[in-house]
Amino acid sequence: QQQLVESGGGLVQAGGSLRLSCGASGIKFGILTMGWFRQAPGKERESVAAIDWRGDSTSYSDSVKGRFTISRDNAKNTMYLEMKSLKSEDTTVYYCTAASTPVDGPGDVMRGRDLEIWGQGTLVTVSS
Repeated sequence: QQQLVESGGGLVQAGGSLRLSCGASGIKFGILTMGWFRQAPGKERESVAAIDWRGDSTSYSDSVKGRFTISRDNAKNTMYLEMKSLKSEDTTVYYCTAASTPVDGPGDVMRGRDLEIWGQGTLVTVSS
């Protein structure tokens, strides 16, 4: 069974930090590009960051560039999102996702190409 499980969300003050984790099972994690998205109620899903299978190539949305860092540990089948200098506008549910094929890179994931595997989401709330 393919499964992605996010954790690490919570309540943090503006300017603070959080680290999200995404554990994977039932997928070939080590050869797939992975990504983080977020979606607020009533709004469209927004790509946040993506990382290739080796961790060498990353992509970030302009809204988080310089504040968020995506990383992965293939030995642990886990991806991370280190979030710093959090702002109230970062408040929303964050989802992890996996590329459908090993061919898709960070750009493809950021564009939402053929993303079929999603976690249940973890809520991040930034208080101002």
